[in-house]
Amino acid sequence: MNSPIRIIEAVPGDAPRLTGLFDGYRRFYGRPTESEAAGRFLRRRLERGESVIFVADLAGSPAGFAQIYPSFDSIELDKVLILHDLFVEPGARRCGVARALMEAVRQYGETVGACGISLATAIDNDRAQALYEQLGYQRDERFLHYFLALSGGGRDEQ
Repeated sequence: MNSPIRIIEAVPGDAPRLTGLFDGYRRFYGRPTESEAAGRFLRRRLERGESVIFVADLAGSPAGFAQIYPSFDSIELDKVLILHDLFVEPGARRCGVARALMEAVRQYGETVGACGISLATAIDNDRAQALYEQLGYQRDERFLHYFLALSGGGRDEQ
């Protein structure tokens, strides 16, 4: 693809056109298609200002997105961004989309005065790890991350 990559910050009205892309991201991680729930989730995050989503457009169509959650770092006593979701449509991979999205996230972090950006990726996602390291991200060798699944999850119905 030779189309220029255009990065935009999503607004709540963008949720319908991002739903298919977001659902593709979830399917990448083994989840079933749930277009309606995925669209509702995106819209709520944007309406409530709970996340920032950058969208990469190629030839007028969404080709990838990055979703970040603003948070805080108690050790640094400062703002931090959590890059929770990064996805590029298979047909748009190796065109610079992920790199452009990562740059938008970095610029946003600098603009809002965050002290850093945190992210996690699958242990076997070598291509993503290579990109992150090229961009200056450092692998955490000091901490292990754990997760406890809770049965009370309300699927964001509130």
